[in-house]
Amino acid sequence: MRIENSFIPVEGVGETTERRLWERGVTTWDAFDSGVDVPGLGSTTADRIESFIAEALARLDDGDAAYFDREFPSGERWRLYENFREETCFFDIETTGLDERRDRVTTVSFHQGGETTTLVAGDDLTARRLREQFADASLLATFNGARFDVPFLETSFDLDVDTPHLDLMYPAKRVGLSGGLKPIEKELGIDRDRPDISGRDAVRLWREYERGDEDALSTLVSYNREDAVNLRALADAVCEALDDEVFVAGPDGPES
Repeated sequence: MRIENSFIPVEGVGETTERRLWERGVTTWDAFDSGVDVPGLGSTTADRIESFIAEALARLDDGDAAYFDREFPSGERWRLYENFREETCFFDIETTGLDERRDRVTTVSFHQGGETTTLVAGDDLTARRLREQFADASLLATFNGARFDVPFLETSFDLDVDTPHLDLMYPAKRVGLSGGLKPIEKELGIDRDRPDISGRDAVRLWREYERGDEDALSTLVSYNREDAVNLRALADAVCEALDDEVFVAGPDGPES
């Protein structure tokens, strides 16, 4: 499902009205006509839709993901993904604990455009490098990052991470996928190249590296990188499932 299929950002258009538009064949902005006969859609709302489309088309041409992040309900942010898939930065952090004011970020891995980058504490994990990674992204994607990864980085590095953010934990729950990242991966058949390790193992590996074990760092980095890479497969699967669940293609077939 693409942004152009959506009318829900418009004041006066809820899920029911949007679905009625789709069922009448108005599945894209180009197909909208203010004279369309949709129950509950009055002339004022139709005018708002036309104004939104005019603004949104210009914003989409500019690649302005932040505009759509503001305009869409927070629970519908997954609809941005298809348009900004290639500019999405999937990232995951490892830490020495769960308290961002006391514990330390050890590694951060980013996956975008088929490339994966890992920053390591004491080497290249700096506020400047983090800003550079986020600056190249139109959309961020994490798992539980809204409550953990983002605030941890903001506190630890005095950052303001304001790039639009898709926390995949929430849309995953909408399609019945609950629990941690690893159980969800298994349920979806997303493979890993190496055995799983726990958060506790990640702390242990970092401590072993601090004592001089370079192999421990290599294992930790590999684990962290795989977390970031697998987020793309998770985003693809979750957004496709929501597309199937939410979007009504209309009488002439799919247009998403």
